[in-house]
Amino acid sequence: MSVEKRRVTKETKIVLKLDVDGCGESKISTGVGFFDHMLESFSKHALFDLEVACEGDIHVDDHHSVEDVGIVLGQALREAIYPLQGVERFANTIIVMDEAAVECAMDLSNRPYLVYEIDVEGKVGQFDVELAEEFFKALTFNAGLTVHLSMLRGKNRHHIVEAAFKAYAVALRRALAPNPKAGVPSTKGVL
Repeated sequence: MSVEKRRVTKETKIVLKLDVDGCGESKISTGVGFFDHMLESFSKHALFDLEVACEGDIHVDDHHSVEDVGIVLGQALREAIYPLQGVERFANTIIVMDEAAVECAMDLSNRPYLVYEIDVEGKVGQFDVELAEEFFKALTFNAGLTVHLSMLRGKNRHHIVEAAFKAYAVALRRALAPNPKAGVPSTKGVL
């Protein structure tokens, strides 16, 4: 399913297109170089087609742009996947990048919750790595997912953050894998 979303505030102007039935193509422009790289990686490994154009107040800092893209992506994802039917629903993965390993366990529950256990500080280039948590929080809560994202090991900030984006993407792709026998994958009969 393809979804287009817009968000305009005093801090950001975002246009986003998401196709969860895509093949991993992306066109990303947020003004935050490392974040663009992470969104491209997310798109590639989730196998979602993703276009993001964000004009933000990056002269202040990158926070508003990163968080607001997470909000809009989460809203688009929620619209694309719910009501949930005929998919696996649950998934987990561990992604390694050299010395770093990050695990993501996910439930397409329509009940937002995030456990974020990635203890890393500093910058990758000009990107404050603490903004990764803000992005994942905005994405997870707006998409209605339950996610546990945990660093198992790592030293290099770039590797750790990129492994987190890839782990989230792969777990999401696997949770959305078709399973026609699942019907509505809940004993409640609705998600």
